[in-house]
Order: sequence, then structure tokens, then C-alpha cells
Amino acid sequence: MHRIYRCVFVLALLLVVSVFPALAQPAGVSAATTGDAWIDQQLSDLDIYAKHYPDSFVDELARYIGIPHAEAQTLLKQGWRAADVYFAGAWALITRQPLYAVLQVYQAHLQEGWQAALAILPVAPENTHYRMLRHTLVTSYDHWDRPIVLDALLRRQLGDRAQRLAAARAAAEAAAAAQQSGL
Repeated sequence: MHRIYRCVFVLALLLVVSVFPALAQPAGVSAATTGDAWIDQQLSDLDIYAKHYPDSFVDELARYIGIPHAEAQTLLKQGWRAADVYFAGAWALITRQPLYAVLQVYQAHLQEGWQAALAILPVAPENTHYRMLRHTLVTSYDHWDRPIVLDALLRRQLGDRAQRLAAARAAAEAAAAAQQSGL
């Protein structure tokens, strides 16, 4: 039985390696250009964070963004900016598109940046997508216990760090209580 799992795992890794080499990002690509200055600022900071804490960054991608560890590590080893991997994964998750499709479109429009690439994807970018992305970024920073400066809108929507932490604890306690009661 373990042999079957091992074979499936090896085949999955081979699939990842065969799909993602074509998506190698050229060196020297400029910083994120999403059309949202606040998001661009956080993405630039993500590159710094990922450089200093690569394991935590990849864990975040796997746990909350939906990019398996092996795929995330492969993309980063191929030279993709950490911010671009995070953005592509988060955008794919938010808009329910395949990660590789988002990356391919971005790669084809690398010089124009993310804003141009998003306009070409099958799911047109909407304000709700950007709001979900902003909330996802804040949540990641909270997971890392990394300071983040929220703009006025995000402060109204999410509160300060203490309020977000209290809300997360309350949600975890409610989920645990529901699980114990069999709901």
C-alpha cells in the first residue's frame, strides 16, 4: 500500500516538474504592478519576507493559498518572485481559476504587469476580488505576526491587529464548540 502512495507521489511530482518548467520567470522582472498601490506595496514586502523566511512563506502558500509545497518550491527555484507566486496563487484561489493558467497569462504579459494580465484572464477582475486579495494579504501578515499598515478602508473592515486576533480566536472557539457538539 505504501508503495502505491509512493508511486502516486512520484508521478504527481513529475507532473508538477513537467508543467512548471515552461513557466520559468525571466530574471530582472520589475516589482508588482497590480494597479493597486497598497497591494503592490505588500507584494514588494512579501519578497523580503520570503527571502528571510522561505519555509514559513511556502507553508503559507500551501496551507492558505492552495499551492502545494512542491509546486511552490519549484516555482521559486525557477526564479519566480515570491510576490508573483503569492499573487498568482491568491488570485487563482479567489477567482477559481487554475494556478498555471494565471501564471501563463502573466508570463505572456510580464512587461505590462499584473494589471494587464488580469484583464485578459477569463474571470474579469472586480472590486470584490481585490477586496478578498487585500483581506488575504492581511491574514497572511497576521499568520506571520508581521506588522502591516492598513489603509482607512481596511481598518474599517478588519479592525486593528488586536481586534482581528480576538475575532480569529472567537471563530476558532465557535468551530471547536460546534465540532464537540457534533454540528
